[in-house]
Amino acid sequence: MSRKSRRIAPPDQGDTWIPRPRRRETPLGLLGHAVKFLGYSTLAGVLLAGVALPAAGALGLSAKSTADSFDSIPDDFKTPPLSQASQIFDAQGVLIAKVYERDRTVIPADQMSPLIRQAQVDIEDARFYEHGAVDLKGVLRAVTKNAESGTAVQGASTLTQQYVKNVNVEKAGDDQAAVREAQRKTIGRKIQELKYAIKLEEELTKDQILSNYLNITFYGHQAYGIQAAAQRYFSKDAKDLTLPEAATLAGLVQNPSQYDPKTHPVAAQKRRDTVIDKMVENKHLTAAQAKEAKAAPLGLRYKEPQNGCITANAGMGFFCDYVRHVVKQDPVFGKTAAERKKLWDQGGLNIYTTLDPQKQAAAQAAVTKKVFVSDPVSAAMTMVEPGTGKILAMAQTRPYGLDPAKNETVVNYNVDAGMGGGNGFQPGSNFKPIVAAAALEAGLPPTQQYPSPNRMDWPTMSTCSGNWKNLQKGRKEGSVPNESASEVGPYQLKQAMALSVNTYFVQMEQEIGLCPVKQMANKLGIATKASGDPLQELPALGLGTQEVSPLVMANVYATFAARGTYCTPVAINKITTVDGRDVPVTPVKCGQAISENTADVINTVLLGVTEKGTARDLGLDDGRQIAGKTGTADEKKAAWFSGYTPSLAASVWLGGPAKGVPMKDIRIGGKYFEEIFGATGPGPIWEMAMNQAVKGMPEETFQTVYIPDPPPKKDPSASPGGSGPSGTVDPGGSRPETAPGRTGGGRTPAPGRPRSAPPTDHTDDN
Repeated sequence: MSRKSRRIAPPDQGDTWIPRPRRRETPLGLLGHAVKFLGYSTLAGVLLAGVALPAAGALGLSAKSTADSFDSIPDDFKTPPLSQASQIFDAQGVLIAKVYERDRTVIPADQMSPLIRQAQVDIEDARFYEHGAVDLKGVLRAVTKNAESGTAVQGASTLTQQYVKNVNVEKAGDDQAAVREAQRKTIGRKIQELKYAIKLEEELTKDQILSNYLNITFYGHQAYGIQAAAQRYFSKDAKDLTLPEAATLAGLVQNPSQYDPKTHPVAAQKRRDTVIDKMVENKHLTAAQAKEAKAAPLGLRYKEPQNGCITANAGMGFFCDYVRHVVKQDPVFGKTAAERKKLWDQGGLNIYTTLDPQKQAAAQAAVTKKVFVSDPVSAAMTMVEPGTGKILAMAQTRPYGLDPAKNETVVNYNVDAGMGGGNGFQPGSNFKPIVAAAALEAGLPPTQQYPSPNRMDWPTMSTCSGNWKNLQKGRKEGSVPNESASEVGPYQLKQAMALSVNTYFVQMEQEIGLCPVKQMANKLGIATKASGDPLQELPALGLGTQEVSPLVMANVYATFAARGTYCTPVAINKITTVDGRDVPVTPVKCGQAISENTADVINTVLLGVTEKGTARDLGLDDGRQIAGKTGTADEKKAAWFSGYTPSLAASVWLGGPAKGVPMKDIRIGGKYFEEIFGATGPGPIWEMAMNQAVKGMPEETFQTVYIPDPPPKKDPSASPGGSGPSGTVDPGGSRPETAPGRTGGGRTPAPGRPRSAPPTDHTDDN
């Protein structure tokens, strides 16, 4: 019966019968006579699918039991989608990393060199195009040889049966027990493979089966399928393989370890030449072609497997790992964790992300030049686009890797624990704008004033379910101080934010209650602590004592920049499969978290921080407006600067990655610091990165509101006749209205501007 794509092979000269002397029959020899008696019956094919097994196993089956077993096997053989490599790209379509459980790229027949197709057939199943699911002539030959040797020296599985076996191994995945079962040499397994092979031969053409086989089979060195193998060993596509290269790869399949051309080149070349001889034997090569091919060296251009985020360049490994967590956790990619894991493991995805390579390079350069990998502390920085939530950069000092001796880590300090990060870091005064936003939304005016003493007992505060009471009143541990002895109120919001006055924000919390503060944090994306634990309703919440991550804080400030529009952080723009189908991704989710007026007030107040306050020495070379807030945690174990323009927000953390390092009397980035503050540690990192990141971006200004300054307050230490208004002080404290080297409106002179003395930031030691 004719078959599509069937080719007529020349007669096999090895099939000529040669008389041999009569010999004593062994049990296996008797089996051989039985097989010849059955001839070309289907049942003989079933029985002899296991001819490579020990004789005892074969003799333990009767024809009836075998036929019954054959009939009982379900014929609903399913070929699963083959696991392939996925590729992760940045926003400009440049490859970040290739990730896979199995390095495979499925390709159609026309992308395979005809040489590899012919070589694979000639060495493994020369009569492939002439027989059905079972090669009875091959079975008889194998049984005869095994009978003569008294042992199993030759098998008779067809290429279709081998494909079925590979499918069963593929289905087993990482389940080693299932893999061993799929590879176990038993009569039952052979019978099952045969029935499935028969069904495949009914449904697919020979060419289709061969293509499937070449895409599924293992070629060693983590290369599954002929395309991955061609890339691994010869750094080229499968369609471009030469005759010696094709023969080398075809010879690998029988035993990828034994014939490994990288570690066993002599054995590999000998095996290659055997394949070439088989091609001559089957009249697919001339003797001259074979001679030329065998004279060629192996010609390896080997490329090491490049798997996973550890291979990403320019510090992108942590963002790559974040993308992996997104796919495995976002319900859009599967209702259950198992479904999402299956999608990731199966691969074959082209993942196009939001990462901007220019901004990533800027962030990576800043966190590695200002802080050395060998320093006792590390830095992390995330950039977010206001109004979209797109993550544009994610960088940290410590390299992505597994070698602690090189200060490598796989912990992403930019994100929460559930997304591959740690337990986060205290943000300190970085949190105070959240308190202010809650107060403004509750109806307090931008000119709200509090006595703001230098030190005060923690007051009783309302919570979502009751009240918090201070049980240590009158004791030092039951009170909260300001950073400087000169910080004595009253203060209004603008001055209190610029100077980061602790007691002001404690009194603001007392007036509105802790519940609105917690709810505002939730609205701005701080649903929990970085560890995943719930936020605690404690008075120190507003002073930043509960751990968060840079991504979360960058997105908080991006919400301010977007005039109150909060967007869920987004890392993935689009996903397609290797065959061009779109995979649904979570769309950008944005909503008004706070009113535009509240956001405008916050932006105006935070402009004051960079003009007159703790961040007055920070600015961008092109003079564009910036707003932001410094922060320093307990014992100087973490320092922050979160700042933004209307179109780009970024947050920088600096500190000890594990249990924290008190940043006093310390060298960081080759520079000595008596102590670290938000403006002196993370601030310059932010400034360096943003100077590069904003290049080419349109210059925009904030929508601000007018907030009148309070009347000057009396200075009890002032002496009559002194300069300035007698008996008054600047409501902004001892700092000048416009710091040296800065102009009004948050603008910065050109490079080379003079710098004022380092500002004093404010810790939240409470």
